[in-house]
Amino acid sequence: MPTSAENRKMFPLVRVSPFPMKIKCLCVMWLVLAGGSLMAADPASPTAAAPPANNAVVPVPKLENDVYDWNARHTAVLVAKKDFNPEIVMIGDSITHFWGGNHPKDKLQRGPNAWKKLFEAWRVLNLGFGWDRTQNVLWRLEHEEFDGLKPRYVVINIGTNNLTGTANARENTPPEIAAGIAAICQKIRDKSPDSRIILMAVFPRGAAADNPFRPKITALNALLATYAKSQQLTFLDLGPKLLQPDGSLSTEIMDDGTHPTEKGYAIWAEALRTVLK
Repeated sequence: MPTSAENRKMFPLVRVSPFPMKIKCLCVMWLVLAGGSLMAADPASPTAAAPPANNAVVPVPKLENDVYDWNARHTAVLVAKKDFNPEIVMIGDSITHFWGGNHPKDKLQRGPNAWKKLFEAWRVLNLGFGWDRTQNVLWRLEHEEFDGLKPRYVVINIGTNNLTGTANARENTPPEIAAGIAAICQKIRDKSPDSRIILMAVFPRGAAADNPFRPKITALNALLATYAKSQQLTFLDLGPKLLQPDGSLSTEIMDDGTHPTEKGYAIWAEALRTVLK
């Protein structure tokens, strides 16, 4: 083993001027916002491994196949919004997509009666796309779906599909999904600062109270509640109203454990009714 004197010869000390304090602070902030962690590099490795990128904030078009044509729906939205001045814009995945509405209209509608009863006096644009994740919504917002719109309300219900990994996209963590949803809210505010954003908590999934999705959704919704409060958004959590007292999810509310039935959509409609003025 080399002596201390030999070590000094092999690895001479090099004096460098310290970073200004402001630069140090900026570096730390960047690492935190990028989702990095401040930890020592493995001395056995020549370089420290970079943290995985948060793909939930990286805009991408269609990722998954579904019962509809994703690209055709995107085109239909661009056509529908040209001569349509919506007062409410609904943004989300299949839970929003297959609720109802005529702008654009889809042949599969799971809650048309609840939709009509709630929105009959409003002009509503449905920007729900089945199987969408946060990254898909970000892409759509960057490709004209919301351009030029100044609705009174924007209802955002997205994130549940980020909890499912496929060959096309990995599963995201609750903090990653929350960051994706925050990016969506910011894009909406940039495009329409006066619109009131109603942020929905992610709906519970799975019939049983101990379903593996439940703790992840609980963690995500806690982050969303904090974010909504900090940004003065309206936050609606339907979990207690959708679940049975024992925590189970009735097939009368969600027959497949994910998508609301007409009765489930009626619960969502009633919650929205209290904030749509």
